[in-house]
Amino acid sequence: MADEYLGRVRRYVRVDEVEVASDAALARALPKGATVVALDPQGDALTSTAFAKKVESWGRRGKGDVAFVIGGAEGIPAALVRSANARLSLSSLTFPHRLARVVLFEQIYRAFTILRGEPYAREN
Repeated sequence: MADEYLGRVRRYVRVDEVEVASDAALARALPKGATVVALDPQGDALTSTAFAKKVESWGRRGKGDVAFVIGGAEGIPAALVRSANARLSLSSLTFPHRLARVVLFEQIYRAFTILRGEPYAREN
């Protein structure tokens, strides 16, 4: 499912998915100047429409690079969460990171369809 939605997102923007094995590698993997969005249960809980507006806003910053960070079993390092440009909650439930990927990619895809008024999004 994640690959399906990631493929759909790629119709709109360039996407790189990077998986790392350590906290140090995670920090190094973030593109310089990117808007960093940490997925955090204490982050902002947005509707799909509000998320679409955020995606649009984030994409207009700097080079337009946005890095969504999903933690593993131990979560995202606290220092990275604190330094992130935004914190986003997908749910107050806890998801395994692979399921969080599916939900995130689907919501990113939905955001682009909302922004373009395409029929996938039923929020309009």
